[in-house]
Amino acid sequence: MDRPAPAARASLSPQKIAAVAVEIADAEGFGAVTMRRLAKELGVAPMAAYRHVSGKDDLWALMVDRVSAELSVPEEVTDWREVLRAFAVQTREMTLRHPWLGSMPSPLFALTPRRLGVAERQLAALDGLGLDIDVMMAAFRAVTAYVHGAARSEVALRQYMEEQGWESPDETRRGLAPQMRYLMDTGRYPTYRKYAQHAARKDDAAWEFETGLDCLLDGIATRLGL
Repeated sequence: MDRPAPAARASLSPQKIAAVAVEIADAEGFGAVTMRRLAKELGVAPMAAYRHVSGKDDLWALMVDRVSAELSVPEEVTDWREVLRAFAVQTREMTLRHPWLGSMPSPLFALTPRRLGVAERQLAALDGLGLDIDVMMAAFRAVTAYVHGAARSEVALRQYMEEQGWESPDETRRGLAPQMRYLMDTGRYPTYRKYAQHAARKDDAAWEFETGLDCLLDGIATRLGL
């Protein structure tokens, strides 16, 4: 009886390794991405991947570079505010799609072609407006810090809800109600109580994010005379 021919081993490349690593991280979290697991999913010997990826830092950079391809603003959009706002909104959405980004040791400092291209596009939108180069970088980094901080807070809340078995904002409020009631009953937080009782958009994370973003961009425009 003839034996079936062995399956052809998929050719490896940094791009293929990054794609599989992102798939694993999306499904199971960043901690599930190991060289041994990658080798298994790719159908190669554990040491084979090291011919293309020197170690974990190299792998993390490849993963960051791959998901950074999801960020793009058309070249015809040149207004500084439109460019920075579009990238900010897309970055939040990307982070929610890939929550493992918040678990990486240093995703903000991964220097990759696509990630640097995203930064270059935004800095270029600020260039030519008469700004000092240091002020220009400070404005860009202020928006970047807001985006990453807000998006990671959303991811952290989602993960906490999942750990607690809470499937909705209402369930989350019920779960936190005893501690919240205790704090509110002290009378020390009247403004927060007003928010808790009367806010109409407390569950609209996108609206809250974009409103905060617009406040920041308004502040930059006013401060820098743009």
